[in-house]
Amino acid sequence: MKTSIGIGFRRDFANEFLTNQKFTPDFIEFAPENWMNMGGYWKNILDQVAERFPVTCHGLSLSIGSPDELDWSFLKELKQFLKHYQVEIYSEHLSYTKAANAHLYDLLPVPFRLDAINHIVNRIRQVQDYLERPLVLENVSYYTPVAAEMDEITFIDEIVNQSDCHLLLDVNNVYVNAFNHGYDAREFIRQMPLNKVAYIHMAGHEKVAPDLIIDTHGQAIIDPVYELFDYTLSLMQPVPVLLERDFNIPETDALIMEMKQLKTIATKHWEVHHATKH
Repeated sequence: MKTSIGIGFRRDFANEFLTNQKFTPDFIEFAPENWMNMGGYWKNILDQVAERFPVTCHGLSLSIGSPDELDWSFLKELKQFLKHYQVEIYSEHLSYTKAANAHLYDLLPVPFRLDAINHIVNRIRQVQDYLERPLVLENVSYYTPVAAEMDEITFIDEIVNQSDCHLLLDVNNVYVNAFNHGYDAREFIRQMPLNKVAYIHMAGHEKVAPDLIIDTHGQAIIDPVYELFDYTLSLMQPVPVLLERDFNIPETDALIMEMKQLKTIATKHWEVHHATKH
């Protein structure tokens, strides 16, 4: 399988996708909420870019862990949007962003509890049935566990297996959580349901205190996260890999170099190693 390295589509460098011949990711990703019902100049740019690159979507407002009823009006618009742009993968976060109909504008952690598993599994099944595709859920960064009665691995594993959804493995989030909560990132990766991973996110973070780092998507990927990525790929079959950079955008050449570094590591495991094996 060919190694596939993509990048998040951002307005800050949208024209690079159309004008820079060196800027050639294998696919793009964007939040559908930011583009649904868009018209005018930016709709035209999105359409041009989507014609050139395969599209994945990474949502922000499904709020799969929310106690509220699913937003069926949103899901109706989303289904049409995904179909229109021939979106190959639709992913969301294993978290919640709404409560009592209030949008909290943050990805809040769901308690690692059995009642939360049952609630979320039921909602995932409803979403998958309606969208007629597997839902792909990302392991999120969190800064304090809330009323946990099990560990995160057990929580994720039960949700993935019971709902038959897929997993978006964010390697940086694993690194951030392992650092902040004092566990072994490699051991965590080993225990993840890697056979259910649909694709991988890679991003940077910011160290704000000696014992705290924040998942920001606003910095370059650091060497220890590349090393964890390298280790992760040694345990997995090939899947697409996406570079996230949401703000503090560097020169395009720096983004190209990060994508090349990801591709080099992925090729080592998924092309060279497989070819040698066979």
